[in-house]
Amino acid sequence: MNSNPKPEITTTNFPALHSFLRGYFHEDVADEYGTPPEAADQFCDDAETEERIPVAREWQQLSELTHLQPAALNAALKKLGSAIRLNEEEIPQVDAIFARCLAVKPRRRVANE
Repeated sequence: MNSNPKPEITTTNFPALHSFLRGYFHEDVADEYGTPPEAADQFCDDAETEERIPVAREWQQLSELTHLQPAALNAALKKLGSAIRLNEEEIPQVDAIFARCLAVKPRRRVANE
């Protein structure tokens, strides 16, 4: 069997995550969002479903590839355009946020709520 089930960690294979990382996990993350989990949370609130789902799916793929090991995950994120390193507390938080991102279909707010 010569098919490789593990995609190579490249911006080509993780295009949605690449653009998320460049837009949210940049040098100014602390100034703009506070923490990386807060940045991920903000993205899940801001993004349309068609933008959110691919990012969350690619994050899940990446977490399976790296087993959420901090060194492996941070190396992969850096390769994909992240300017920050996640610490051991932030990794499961971000993971949970993206899991919720996939699970929840946020309702559009209506004017008379």
